Amino acid sequence: MADSNRLEHFPISFFAMVMGLSGLTIAWEKAQNVFHWEMGITPPLFTLTALVFAVLTVLYGVKLMRYREAVLKELHHPIKLNFFPAISISLLLLSIAVLPMSRAVSEPLWLLGTALHLLFTLYVVSVWIHHEHFEIHHLNPAWFIPVVGNVLVPVAGMPLGYVELSWFFFSIGLLFWVLLLTVIFYRILFHHPIDEKLMPTLFILIAPPAVGFIAYFKLTGELDNFARILYFSGLFLTLLLFTQLRRFARLKFFLSWWAYSFPVAAITIATLLKHEHTGTAFYLYAGLFLLLLLTAIVVLLLVRTAMAVRKRGICQPE
Repeated sequence: MADSNRLEHFPISFFAMVMGLSGLTIAWEKAQNVFHWEMGITPPLFTLTALVFAVLTVLYGVKLMRYREAVLKELHHPIKLNFFPAISISLLLLSIAVLPMSRAVSEPLWLLGTALHLLFTLYVVSVWIHHEHFEIHHLNPAWFIPVVGNVLVPVAGMPLGYVELSWFFFSIGLLFWVLLLTVIFYRILFHHPIDEKLMPTLFILIAPPAVGFIAYFKLTGELDNFARILYFSGLFLTLLLFTQLRRFARLKFFLSWWAYSFPVAAITIATLLKHEHTGTAFYLYAGLFLLLLLTAIVVLLLVRTAMAVRKRGICQPE
């Protein structure tokens, strides 16, 4: 009975693990290209990430069949709702991670992830528009996931040849990044602080400009002024949040800690890409530092998550 109850409370936010692991995989792939390393680390990292995604998908699928009401509650929850598109984003990230190894595997993952993410975007925005119970304190950077996550589509979409679709999704993500960034900072500055459990989601602020920089470069092939604006916006937000590390270090472990991983991966990849096309040593060393930091973060998160699962600190009623 206890295991069944834990499954009923299995959170959709678990899929943030896949985003973090995918980010780590892509970052190491990029680093190997930049530093000309022959480590062969991408296949095992991709395999681990795909395995975690498969396990989480099966578990959440069983939850859907056995506890449909619990899933419906998450779909209408003002915060949990925004983690459902982490499923489609996971598919897109898996597509990006496997593309250097196999286009035949990458393309179906990309097509499925793109179609699913569009459906999630339409659903979530519709819920936002027609809601009856959302309040300003429900707003946090996790709201970026459903809509700004669209900027990921061109990263694999352009190499796969889907030019117009890539621009379509990039435009959606850019539009909602500007809109939500304004509202989220209004909420942060003029309302009570974000709940401790959701504080790690502040790191999600880094992801839109960092991923936007990578996607924009894929779309245009140029390091123009707009690309610089995107990159340096992400870099500034990274520096800003790093100055708050003492505050984050005092937080109790929650599954939301996984929000640290993918944004750090995004700025790591963006920094390595910046070095690749400028040759500036600063970006090379900054990229290496961020890569090592990202690896340490993901290892720590895996250990802390395993400990929390073993101690039954996760999948409990709120």
